[in-house]
Amino acid sequence: MARRTKQEAQETRARLLDAAEQLFHERGVSRTSLQDIAQAAGVTRGAVYWHFEDKVQLFNAMMERATMPLEEDFEASVSPGPDRPLDDLRLRLMNVMHCAAFNARTRRAFEIANTRVEFVGEMATVRERKVAAHREWTGHNREAFERAKALGQLPAEVDSQQAAIGLMALVGGLLHHWMLDPEAFDLIEVGQARLEHYLSSLTVAVPNRFAPLTAAERGALGRQPVCSANRAEDDRGDDGDDH
Repeated sequence: MARRTKQEAQETRARLLDAAEQLFHERGVSRTSLQDIAQAAGVTRGAVYWHFEDKVQLFNAMMERATMPLEEDFEASVSPGPDRPLDDLRLRLMNVMHCAAFNARTRRAFEIANTRVEFVGEMATVRERKVAAHREWTGHNREAFERAKALGQLPAEVDSQQAAIGLMALVGGLLHHWMLDPEAFDLIEVGQARLEHYLSSLTVAVPNRFAPLTAAERGALGRQPVCSANRAEDDRGDDGDDH
């Protein structure tokens, strides 16, 4: 009986996560209530609160279920190993793009997190989770670059932190662009090509073709008409706050 009760609770929790994932994707997070999720899952609102304190906890559980496979390490037979950190990094990030392209649950979770949630009100704390995840991934990338430098696979002058931030921007930008317009390009083909080009570019010293910005060029930054208009509006807003 106890096993049956535990199994039923697990099944109810799974139905709630399924319903939340579907409704968040269709309507957006802010326009989906716990009552909507309970109704779609075929349970009472009380059942929702038995499993989750609030919508934030439910949202986080849904995201963790979808992204956990991405956070788990590859099997030893798949990973190139600690002596090939750049190859290992390439495979891990290719796995992220592959899951986004071919795993429906992962793709829905990415789309919800990037295009269907507003980080305001009760969902403001979700932003903290997203920032923490970004920092963790950036940290993993930085550690991979540091290992590559220690092994002589990257020049000593490579700034591992900047390289890690650039890599996050590249992969995150590709994923975001592709989710907005999947017909624009093949995520796997383009993603692999751009990822390999970026990692390869770090292995050789590339001279900076640009001369330092002149005083005139620096002074021109933000002086375009659209920037000036926005600055004027901000100034008027500041003046209004003083009165």
